Amino acid sequence: MPADLAVIGLGHLGLPLAQAAVAAGIQTVGYDTDPRAFAELSAGRTPVEGSLPASDIRRMLSGGFRPTTNEAELGRVRTAVICAPTPLGPDRTLDLSAVGEAARALAARLRPHTTVLLESSVPPGTTENFLLPLLEKGSGLRGGRDFHLAYSPTRLDPGNRTHVYANTPKVIGGLTPACTESAAAFYSRLTDKVVRARGPREAEMTKVLETNFRHVNIALVNEMAVLCHDLGVDLWDVIRCAETKPFGFQPFRPGPGVGGHGAPVDPGFLPYSSRTPGHPLRMVSLAQEINDRMPQYVIQRCATLLNEHGKSVRGARVLLLGVTYKPDLADQEASPAREIAARLMDMGAQIGYHDPHVLDWRVRELPVPRADSLYEAASSADLTVLLQHHRTYDLQGLAVKAQLLLDTRGATPAGAAHRL
Repeated sequence: MPADLAVIGLGHLGLPLAQAAVAAGIQTVGYDTDPRAFAELSAGRTPVEGSLPASDIRRMLSGGFRPTTNEAELGRVRTAVICAPTPLGPDRTLDLSAVGEAARALAARLRPHTTVLLESSVPPGTTENFLLPLLEKGSGLRGGRDFHLAYSPTRLDPGNRTHVYANTPKVIGGLTPACTESAAAFYSRLTDKVVRARGPREAEMTKVLETNFRHVNIALVNEMAVLCHDLGVDLWDVIRCAETKPFGFQPFRPGPGVGGHGAPVDPGFLPYSSRTPGHPLRMVSLAQEINDRMPQYVIQRCATLLNEHGKSVRGARVLLLGVTYKPDLADQEASPAREIAARLMDMGAQIGYHDPHVLDWRVRELPVPRADSLYEAASSADLTVLLQHHRTYDLQGLAVKAQLLLDTRGATPAGAAHRL
């Protein structure tokens, strides 16, 4: 049976979109080249750690969602959305190879009047300079004339129960005004508000601004954390006071590092374009440098605390609590926990971990012992480090049981633990 929508790429971006589409009554097919993803989805299981729970996948399947690895399905839809991953490469630029593969698969089957949308995180100019030529070359069709093309930055916040797909405004920027309106007609079926950008570049740059805004402000408060600790100032109380200001301030909180799927993007480096502006965002680069230093700062604090209590890092039993990048989720994408564990292991520490959402955890391909009893493990560890505050953690009780507790999230009651 033909579908109305094809979601290309069934990962952290594609699955929530497919879920929203199925809930809106849109006949949806999900395409992915990974046979494992197809098998997992067909069996009602999630193929990506930390994405949708299995219960949501089963609900989607019962609602008509069809996963597939058959490219022919892409030629039977009215709308196709590319949600391919764009991980950071060794040179810290976004790797567009998966977007290219998705574009070539779609182009071979692209029919006139189809609306093609890109949601992957990409540098400005990607839709016009990278995606459009691939689609036109593979299909023989002209973008903006024979098919519609637009970009819409994803705005997912996993685990957020207040801001969900339906009530989060969707920004769109089309190749032509008609492309924009075609994209708006699709997204208006999924969300309450559609915001029209002037074009694809403006929509792409919106994602860059939103992501970099988060990283720059986290970097600022991470620097404040180091400064306040050196000065003996309670940063958490400072933030509590500052956030009472009703204008000109938005609270951010420090942590052991920055995780998640939204990597900072410097549009001063566009590897596929001859029109590189040559003006890298120095503040973004500095923010990334500051945030990348936080795992090492946590190690430094661990070593100092152990030393102050007459113990060396070498041979110390260190328990890490919460190894995911976000509370109450299983997603470990870019979590600083693995780097912190590796550095402590290099210093001779004996590492254990506890996380209610992660049953098996490996660092450098080596299994890390998982604590079955949290309180028992904390009482026997020389140092317990809270890296992620899952709601199941009773931090007041934990502070009593732990020999030494370092709280990198400021979640424990004042005076109950050493804070970042």
